[in-house]
Amino acid sequence: MTDKQLSLLIGGFLPAILFGVSAIFLKVVNRAGTGMGPFLMGIGLTIFIMGALFACWDRDLAVTNRSIMYLVAFGIMWSLSMASVAIAIKRYNGQISQLVPIYNMNTLVTVVIGLIALAEWRNVHPVKLLVASVLICVGGVLAANA
Repeated sequence: MTDKQLSLLIGGFLPAILFGVSAIFLKVVNRAGTGMGPFLMGIGLTIFIMGALFACWDRDLAVTNRSIMYLVAFGIMWSLSMASVAIAIKRYNGQISQLVPIYNMNTLVTVVIGLIALAEWRNVHPVKLLVASVLICVGGVLAANA
């Protein structure tokens, strides 16, 4: 396999499956009566343990002040995102099968930021990207109305 194929498999398809399964646990844990604080702390503790295991396996403990700033920003955004989904499920009887296609429209936000801030526009096919973006929007609208 080429590096590109491996990157798509390891960084694309595998996370798609794992995120998909994790969304089911997200609904189940919130329906089981877990408060928002314990919910986020439990995830945080689990992520800490997984991080420690990966640090032992990878043996790369590199960190910089700048990377810490980005890690904290990522953690805040991710925590607020997961808390928002959990609130929608727990307090407003949200359906995970409708929420996931909508919140995965985050792809569009990431694409726009990647194109502009990271100058990825140099390496993409704009027509294919536009078609994919339209399909994502259509999918989100269809799921929300399902």
